[in-house]
Amino acid sequence: MTDPFPPQPPAHPGSAQPPVPPVPQAPPGQAAQPGYVAPSGYAPPPGAYAVPVGGYQAPVGGYTPPQPPAKGSATLGAAALVLGLIALIVVPILAGVFGAQVGTAAPDFFLDTSGAYDDIAALAPARNEILWTEIAFWSGTAIGIAAIVLGIVATAKRRGRALGITGMVLAVLGPVAFVLAFSIAAAAGAVGTMTSF
Repeated sequence: MTDPFPPQPPAHPGSAQPPVPPVPQAPPGQAAQPGYVAPSGYAPPPGAYAVPVGGYQAPVGGYTPPQPPAKGSATLGAAALVLGLIALIVVPILAGVFGAQVGTAAPDFFLDTSGAYDDIAALAPARNEILWTEIAFWSGTAIGIAAIVLGIVATAKRRGRALGITGMVLAVLGPVAFVLAFSIAAAAGAVGTMTSF
């Protein structure tokens, strides 16, 4: 069997520990000291930064964490939510109403598949409805931007954070709802003129 603790090779002669110096003896005529006393602690080199032995002391008065900012009223967040709802619901409803009128006034623009009505002049019979659609679109854009700005401020200042975030999301979805409502209503208005013949 093999020995789990094989014999170790002899130590290198250069790695031997230096001998411990002898304890100095008291000169004759003086009383002998009880023994050698090793210096206590570490003596820093000259010019070194002195650190207290027990470490640094606690600051006077202690540390107190900063107080969280006080929550304000949720008025900003509520305003962002209301404007976001207007941008997502009211303005697309107006787009749907105007889109149905545009589709009824200029059905050939929406129903022609030959490409003959690619010119925007084909919408001339519905110019008033198109104007109101544009007014609704730009009003909804302004309302949506206001909802986003108020939502950002409410979120940053913790004044109705959840309401502000919800208002921002609704305002971002507003243009998508506008385009869908207008397109579906205009197509429905155009198809409605075909079935009335």
